[in-house]
Amino acid sequence: MSEKDSVYQVVMPRLGLTMTEGKIVEWVKADGEWANKGETLFVIENEKSTVEIEAPADGYLKILTPVNVTVPVLSPVGTLSGGTVSGHHAVIGEHPTPGTSTPDTSKFASQLRASPKARALARKLNVPLEGISGAGIRGMVVAEDVERAAHSMKSALKASPVAQRVAETAGVDLTSVAGSGAGGRIMRADVERALQKQQAAPLPLSGLRGIIAERLSQSWRERPQVTLTTDADATNLVAARQQLNAELASTGEKISYNALLVKLVAQALREHPNLNVQLTPSGLQTMPEINIGLAVDTERGLLVPVVRDPLQKSLRQVNAEILALAERAIKGRSHPDDLSGGTFSVTNLGAYEIDAFTPLINPPECAILGAGRIAPKPAGLNGQVVLRDTITLSLSFDHRLVDGAPAAKFLQRVKQLIERPFALAL
Repeated sequence: MSEKDSVYQVVMPRLGLTMTEGKIVEWVKADGEWANKGETLFVIENEKSTVEIEAPADGYLKILTPVNVTVPVLSPVGTLSGGTVSGHHAVIGEHPTPGTSTPDTSKFASQLRASPKARALARKLNVPLEGISGAGIRGMVVAEDVERAAHSMKSALKASPVAQRVAETAGVDLTSVAGSGAGGRIMRADVERALQKQQAAPLPLSGLRGIIAERLSQSWRERPQVTLTTDADATNLVAARQQLNAELASTGEKISYNALLVKLVAQALREHPNLNVQLTPSGLQTMPEINIGLAVDTERGLLVPVVRDPLQKSLRQVNAEILALAERAIKGRSHPDDLSGGTFSVTNLGAYEIDAFTPLINPPECAILGAGRIAPKPAGLNGQVVLRDTITLSLSFDHRLVDGAPAAKFLQRVKQLIERPFALAL
């Protein structure tokens, strides 16, 4: 069999050492569609993130695993045939499978061809690609074709101008609205009823939201969680950050409070390793590394990217890493290793003007530190009442793994480092 006639088997990739299974949430390429090497082939969802998987070779796609089906890693999910295979692509596929019969690819020649941008826009606008005449190379449907089709669909609808404006403002798809006017014309009241039904419909706990719900429920059920709170004088921390950012003004960098928190929490963990532990099948284990997870709010839910070994990095390196991790998390482009390997977590709700709260432990970690807003509060200083920048700290810990006194000593050390931040330079 020639190289051109080979069939390339695409498998569920193993993304990270702990991944054992994955679920395809979207096939970007349709069954029978031609895929060029490097184009996005499908999107998978594992325990913590969604990742776009690229085609490892050229060929016509044969889908073997439908969407929303969880399969073990390295299980075949599709094949690519009729193209050439070069190099080794062990990341997401196997070598070409020899001895298989050459598929009849002639039936795929007339399959719909559309650019990735056009497909994404069609999904957003709810426009079927079938029947759209492509203006791109070799009849490929491009984004402009989808926009024209959407406009034509909108023009063909029998809807009053007011109903169209209300639907556009509220994001209601008029194609799904039944009209009560003359001749089935869609009126404003029809759109408002459709909007009420849309808002009242329950949202299923699926995908990442379902994963988050299950993990937090598990954390609450299995862990006797205790939360300690204390106030720290953050005046020196605020001043230190201002001085650091003044030094970096010419570079455009700005050190965040999160970067400072990650550094000082890591220092406190080095001094109090009994908070850097996890419960394993063989018993209580002190983790050999200090890796700090930092909670990030995204449209898909709460994610906790991990800063690895921050004590071995400069403050600027930690700050840059946090920015990169957060950006990828918000865009849904987190690398698999971004969200694994944490030994302790930090969550900062200061931006939302929250003072104290009870953060939930991120299993299998032992504890999590919640940081509230920094705000001026009256405090006694040298026999006088003055305003000092103050932050409330909330430490939740697993009482099975650590007692209250060691946890309190750890929190006390975090407080000391906030009040004396330049101690980190020692």
